[in-house]
Amino acid sequence: MGLVFGFLLPYTLVLNARLQNRFNDLVFAVPTRVYARPLPLAQGLPMTPAALELELTFAGYTTEGGGKIQGSYSKNGSRFLIASHGYAGPDGGELPHRIRVALSGGQVASVVDDTNDKPIKAIHLDPARIATLYGAQQEERRIVRLENVPPLLVQGLQAVEDRDFKNHIGLDFSAILRASFANLRAGHTVQGGSTLTQQLVRNLFLDRSQNMLRKVNEAILSLLMEAHYSKGRILEAYVNEVFLGQQGNQAVHGFAAGGEFFFGRRLEDLRPQEIALLIGLVKGPSYYDPRRYPERALARRNLVLQQFHDTGLLDDAQTKAAQATPLGIAANAQLPHNRFPAFMQLVRSQITADFDEAALRDGSLSIFTTLDPAAQLYTEQAILTTTKALGKRGAAAQAAAVVTDTTNGSVLAVVGSRDPGDQGFNRALDARRPIGSLVKPLVYLVALAQPSRWSLASIVDDTPINMRQPDGTPWTPQNDDRQIHGQVPMLDALVHSWNLATVNLGLQVGVQRIKGFLESFGLENVNPSPSLLLGAVDLSPLQVAQLYEYIAADGHALPLVAVRGVMDAKGQAIKRYEVKGGEGEYQTAARLTTWAMQQVVNSGTAAAIGNSGLSWLHAAGKTGTSDSQRDSWFAGFTSDRLAIVWMGRDDNKPTGLYGATGSMRVWQELFRKMPTRPLPTTLGDGLEMAYVNPQSGKRTDPSCEGARQFPFVSGYVPEAEEGCFWQRFKGMFGGDAEPAAPASPVPSNPTD
Repeated sequence: MGLVFGFLLPYTLVLNARLQNRFNDLVFAVPTRVYARPLPLAQGLPMTPAALELELTFAGYTTEGGGKIQGSYSKNGSRFLIASHGYAGPDGGELPHRIRVALSGGQVASVVDDTNDKPIKAIHLDPARIATLYGAQQEERRIVRLENVPPLLVQGLQAVEDRDFKNHIGLDFSAILRASFANLRAGHTVQGGSTLTQQLVRNLFLDRSQNMLRKVNEAILSLLMEAHYSKGRILEAYVNEVFLGQQGNQAVHGFAAGGEFFFGRRLEDLRPQEIALLIGLVKGPSYYDPRRYPERALARRNLVLQQFHDTGLLDDAQTKAAQATPLGIAANAQLPHNRFPAFMQLVRSQITADFDEAALRDGSLSIFTTLDPAAQLYTEQAILTTTKALGKRGAAAQAAAVVTDTTNGSVLAVVGSRDPGDQGFNRALDARRPIGSLVKPLVYLVALAQPSRWSLASIVDDTPINMRQPDGTPWTPQNDDRQIHGQVPMLDALVHSWNLATVNLGLQVGVQRIKGFLESFGLENVNPSPSLLLGAVDLSPLQVAQLYEYIAADGHALPLVAVRGVMDAKGQAIKRYEVKGGEGEYQTAARLTTWAMQQVVNSGTAAAIGNSGLSWLHAAGKTGTSDSQRDSWFAGFTSDRLAIVWMGRDDNKPTGLYGATGSMRVWQELFRKMPTRPLPTTLGDGLEMAYVNPQSGKRTDPSCEGARQFPFVSGYVPEAEEGCFWQRFKGMFGGDAEPAAPASPVPSNPTD
């Protein structure tokens, strides 16, 4: 009595409290899941076969099942048959569909419902899971409810591991006796007598030692578990907890996670032979690992299938067919892990105002982000390819990039290091570097916002400057080509990135005005000196993306967002992040700046793009290089995609790279693969073209020698008109007409 009441009862009460706390945590605490954006498919949307296959693969789709089984697809050239899972998201969701998708000319040609041959106007495929916000343990579980588990798995698990599960009290004494007799007869352990309840207790509480205390603890905890919880809850906990393998330092727990890890498919889509393999792994996940020991795994699977047959779960034909199939382990299947640390840092920074760390870790939330998997992976590849091609200069340089959707401000990709999986310093968000000539389009935009005073045809001075800095030292900027170009149209000054013309223009516009414009985007401590006009302001690639998003979004201030919405464990949207653009105060100025940046790509410092196979994009772009080639920048956008790329060294030493020879190459490599729409070459509303004499900035006749067309804000075309009488008069007497000064040719190695 003293032993019972003095030790065993208090000890049992301690174990009981421990059991209830741990079991409740297991059943109800689901880590927060983070998803990419759902993939939109609709006629006319940009898409290539390579990009679609990449998206499908990353979202866990496999070719096993050929588009007939949910989570599978088949490909025939540029035609796809896709069986989607369906999903629920903050903006609604989609039911499962089997669709036929045809691609042509870099876009979606048609989307058709395969079940009834009716065209589908628009549909979204379920998003890829890109991260899980874990607690202290690196474990992966995909929690499923028992009613959603395939019946064959539930019944098969009991048939193989614990046939008397429904009747015992946590310990099966008849099974223990049978196992003891079999082991004695064999002289070693050949059979186990533990129940599913005991196995669950071992997984949750105990180590693998074989001492008497562990066995006593296991027996007591098993009896307590059966006393407190129903058979259904115990079985559900087992299905979600059982250990099935290892992915690096990440443990694979539960049959749902195992299905994804080994077959790349959801639990409900698994076939009998796949369910049998997972159940077979319970006996020894390492010993029967199908990737390391396929012969052992195949033998174990077929033995389990035979037990399915012996207990009436499969008939003869089903058993033989299943045993005849290969293991079918998906080569590229893996559990979602925190693959994109730079993007995830941005996600965290945008949701921490609404959710604390505890809520993110234990709140069973689903976070839907704006990440575009194809854009992200193509950006990473572009950086790796370019840095490798640059040889020693590339090997010494770091890189970062940000890609956005110009139509809504969604951040599609973030790369914070040339090593995309680097968990360290995030250069895309945290590196502040001088942006060089990337500031120039913004200087010109502020000027063009005063159409009564400035236009792209306005004459600006590209002449020497000598100013005193606050410390008394002289400031004498120079053009990169070391030339003086005199009186030039504003357009030419931007296209060729002439420093002197930009400074002279900026001084007339007002440095304080330009500083105020930059600070309106949330920038702080902007340099108030004239050197600001040449990019003496330190910004991160994300901050530069915010500035250029304004131009690319047609003069609308769209805040950059990485999160679309958050849902709770019940599938209810508890937070939506909506973007509301500004009024577009400088819309016509932004359109003029965009048109001018298209000329930068056609014939200016970014002419390598216009002269390449990317000319069809009609992209707008700007190169940037800081002093002594320490930073190489490029900003460029199409109709729907903006990408900012930076290259430089962490020690701030010169890279030997200009904007056009470093970062612009990354941009080109990216846009060779990323689906996108070309930027229109036609003028937007509120603009009109007129012929101008580029020497005077006055309107002239198209037939006059040297006359050039420039865009103007409607109603602000120069009224003063200059004919070409004197050109014709001199020609009558054999004299050479005095032609307009041609635009400076593009240097053989265009820089900033």
